[in-house]
Amino acid sequence: MEKQEPKTIDEYIALFPAKTQTILQQLRETIHNAVPNAKEVISYKMPAFKQNGILVYFAAYKNHIGFYPTGSGIEAFQHEFGDYKWSKGAVQFPIDKPMPLDLIARITKFKAERDKAPTRKK
Repeated sequence: MEKQEPKTIDEYIALFPAKTQTILQQLRETIHNAVPNAKEVISYKMPAFKQNGILVYFAAYKNHIGFYPTGSGIEAFQHEFGDYKWSKGAVQFPIDKPMPLDLIARITKFKAERDKAPTRKK
């Protein structure tokens, strides 16, 4: 039998152990509070929040939560990542440490503001 792909963030969160579910719910609420008008979607099999386009994605793994604010979100906040592993499009937050919810909220708001701004000429 083929594994069912989650169609909602609730279905996605339900796939994980209770401790991870709690962290994912915190992350979801933090993003909602930061950008109340953003719509929840599943994109690339991950929870995502969308306004004019995708703002941020997140995903749970065995030892970390992946947060994907894409390149612009990483670039603007990379100086705040400290010991977190990060790349040009993602940052990893260890499951066994408190989530940096304030940082996640600020990155999400930044992405939403940037998303609203008219495209700048280079």
